[in-house]
Amino acid sequence: MSPRWEPNPDVRKGRSVVYTLHAQLVFTPKYRRKVFTGQILTRCEEVMRKVCEDVGAELREFNGESDHVHLLVHYPPSIALSRLVGSLKGVSARRLRQDFPDHINKYLRGEHFWSPSYFAGSCGDAPLAVVNEYIKNQKRPD
Repeated sequence: MSPRWEPNPDVRKGRSVVYTLHAQLVFTPKYRRKVFTGQILTRCEEVMRKVCEDVGAELREFNGESDHVHLLVHYPPSIALSRLVGSLKGVSARRLRQDFPDHINKYLRGEHFWSPSYFAGSCGDAPLAVVNEYIKNQKRPD
C-alpha cells in the first residue's frame, strides 16, 4: 500500500480542517536564573501537560535544564500559538510559585517568573527544503 494512504496518527481532523501542527517552544525564567531542579521540572511538566489537555493540545515532549525548558506541542489550528504560550507560562508560573515558594523566591524577585520572550519553531515530518520543492513542482495550469 502506498504510504500516502497509510493512516498517520499525527493527522487530525476537525469539522472543516485536516491538520498536523507541531511547535517546539523554549521558555526561560526571568533573567535566565537557574531556578529549576529535577523536582520543579517534573511539576512544571505536569502543569503544562494539564494546560495542553484543557485546550485540546498535546504535550508530546518536555525536558529542561536549570535555566530553561523545551516543549514539543501538537496543537489544533483553533488555538493561536501565542495564546497557548500565554496559558502555559501563566498557569505554570502561578503553580510553581505556590508549590515551591521558598526555593523560587531565592532566585526570582517580583511578580514575574518567566522571561516575556520565548522561542517558537514549527516542526514537522518533512524538512523545509522538501516542502519548498514540493510546492515549487506543482502542476500549475497554463
